[in-house]
Parts: sequence; C-alpha cells; structure tokens
Amino acid sequence: MATTQTMTPSMKRERRANLRRNAFYLVLIAIGLVAPFFAYPVFLMKVLCFALFACAFNLLLGYAGLLSFGHAAFLATGGYVTGYLLASYPALTPELGILIGTVAALVLGAAFGALSIRRQGIYFAMVTLALAQLMFFFYIQAPFTGGEDGLHGVPRGHLFGVISLRSNLAMYYFVFAIFLFGFALIQRAVHSPFGQVLKAIRENEPRAVSLGYNVDAYKLVAFILSAGLAGLAGSTKTVVFQLASLTDAHWHMSGEVILMTLLGGVGTLFGPVVGAGLVVSLQHLLAQSPLGNWVGPILGVIFVICVLSFRSGIVGEAMKMYRKNFK
Repeated sequence: MATTQTMTPSMKRERRANLRRNAFYLVLIAIGLVAPFFAYPVFLMKVLCFALFACAFNLLLGYAGLLSFGHAAFLATGGYVTGYLLASYPALTPELGILIGTVAALVLGAAFGALSIRRQGIYFAMVTLALAQLMFFFYIQAPFTGGEDGLHGVPRGHLFGVISLRSNLAMYYFVFAIFLFGFALIQRAVHSPFGQVLKAIRENEPRAVSLGYNVDAYKLVAFILSAGLAGLAGSTKTVVFQLASLTDAHWHMSGEVILMTLLGGVGTLFGPVVGAGLVVSLQHLLAQSPLGNWVGPILGVIFVICVLSFRSGIVGEAMKMYRKNFK
C-alpha cells in the first residue's frame, strides 16, 4: 500500500474523493435509518421500491447503453410470483417469497435478453416492448393473477419466521435493507472490470469487439442482472402493499422508470434514486390536490423542462458543478 508521502497528486485526489463519497453514503444511510420517524413509512417504502427499480434500469441504460421499453415485465413478474406464493402457501416466509420472485425475473430476463441483445438502438427497444406486452396480456389471462382485479390479500408474514412485518416500521427497515443490498450490488458491478467493459461497449461497441470482448455475453449478463434487480423491487413492492396489479406490467410503467432515470441523471449511481423520489413525491402530492387528474401532463411538462435545462439530469448537473469547483 502506498504511503501518504509516496502517493502522487492524482492518487491523493482520488483518495479524498473516495473519503467524501463514503462520508456521503454514511450520511444518507443515517438519514434512511431515522426517516420513518419523520415521514410516513409506507410512502418511504414506495420510494425505495421504485428507486431500486430505477437503479436496475439505469444499470442497463446508463452503463450498457441499452434502452429497454420492457422493464415493467420484470417488475410485474417478481410481484406476481411472490404474491401468489405468499398468498397460496402461508408457511412460506416473505424473504423466501421475494427470493423466488427475483429468480423468476432473472429467468425471464435471460429469455428476453437472449432474444433482444443482438439488436441495437430502436430495434432493441421495440423488441423489449413487444415481449413486455406479451407478458402483459399473459397476466391478464392467467388464472393466478386475478386478471384486471389484481392479486389481493398478500400476507406480509414473519421475517425468518420470527419478526412480524405487520408493523410498518419493521417492514420499512426490511425494505431499506433490500434497497441497500441492491444499490451496493449495482455499485460493485459498475466499479468492477465488468462495469468498465460495459462502459466501453456503450461508448464504442466496434472497438470493444476489436479488443476481443464478447460483447453479446456482457450485454446479456447486464440485462439479466438488471431484470433480477427489477424483479426484486417488484417482489418487495408486492409484500409492502400486499397486492400485485396490472399497473406494474403496463408499458406506462416502463415509460415511468425511464422518466425517473432521465430526471435524476442517467449513468449516475444516485441519479435514479433522486428521480424516483421526485416522481413518486409529485404523484403523491398532485393526487391529493385539485390537479389530481393532471398528474401525467404535469409530469410531462416537468420532464421537458428538466431535459432542456439539465441535459445530464439533476444529479448529473450537480456532479458537473462539483467537479468544476473541487477538481
């Protein structure tokens, strides 16, 4: 290990940046731990579920450069599988139900990815949208989903068979732990050699191919990982709200997660979290106001303004300012 005296100026700057980033994460974790005492826990859990969903989508778009219009299929698959198992088998604990729902989304992601990653640009987006719509119509017809009525009465159960999740406070800390796990997994993937190859593919795919990388294999792994994390978000959301509905499978949900990611900052780790928090908060506030029927148009106007004013998203622009002042 290099000592302080032998470190180059660039190494010192990197070390200071790492310390500041770690301190920032610790502060955010501390805020997350005390947040349910100052805000409604169910609302916070909704934000965390959608933040994890947006982070999963950002792994694919922001780091692999693949725009998927079908991520709602993975959110819904995790939710429906977990909801059906927990409602049908009361002895099944919630963590096992969430795990099985996540695995189901992983399997679906592998199938979708194998069919779509050989296409690029708008063709990739349209293939994912078509496959997601197939799943949407499947969930309308499938007997275990409840059709248009959805799957209701999903029990929260007892974590590890011991801790009751009927309490919103206990449920919040469980969801917070799941979010931290998902976020840490994404951060590790992004900063690993795997993540660096994904960035190389995003920036210049022909060059990555010329360097000997199996581009399709890297894309497929990124797609599967993103799908699994989206399924984890959907499974957790089903346990929190004790229902799974067609709303999660609709293409509007795929568009919503794109909105969250772009607003917060595509290609940034914390951007999707900010974007998800902003969108969910606006939906919550507007739904309780006289403008409740205008939630969609208002979000659209905000999206247009942010895209025109903050091309890199809220977090992306903040990072630019930070680098300008602290480089």
